[in-house]
Amino acid sequence: MNFLTRRGILAAAGTLASAPFASNARAADRLPAADLTLIVPSSPAPNIVFETSDGMEKSLSEFRGWGMVLNFWATWCAPCVAEMPALATLSRTLAPHNIAVMPLSSDRGGAAVVRRFYEAQKLSGLPILLDPKGAAGRQFDLRGIPATVVIDKKGQLRARLDGAADWSGAAIAAQIRQLVG
Repeated sequence: MNFLTRRGILAAAGTLASAPFASNARAADRLPAADLTLIVPSSPAPNIVFETSDGMEKSLSEFRGWGMVLNFWATWCAPCVAEMPALATLSRTLAPHNIAVMPLSSDRGGAAVVRRFYEAQKLSGLPILLDPKGAAGRQFDLRGIPATVVIDKKGQLRARLDGAADWSGAAIAAQIRQLVG
């Protein structure tokens, strides 16, 4: 089986597997609490480039001075789909503290695919950001998605979590506020 065929099959399987999560508003109840792995000593975050919903390119350095929670995800990834409502909650909780939750979608269909997903799931409080070729994810040495990194206001990597988690709790929001400074 060649790479493209295998990728197509995996994407289709992920889409089908995400259907139960998409129809279940309580999918986050099945997720483990977010348990960040601290990065000690901290290191500079790579200056990745990603796209906004209107096709503009942005770099991570443009957000220096803000705390950032970068989440790498896709609409066809069942664990990613399950954690999106909790990430939306985290985004609303952290926004007043100048901490941006930035979900970077690897969907190749672009902003329209993500917009339809947000609308179908009634998600609000999250921007549409795109990493369709996975270049940003590769710069963070991701082993898969979902994956999340926490970057402080000085642009330093402070923590990481590989896999899906429930981001909606007060304890994880407090930990992130402390980490980003």
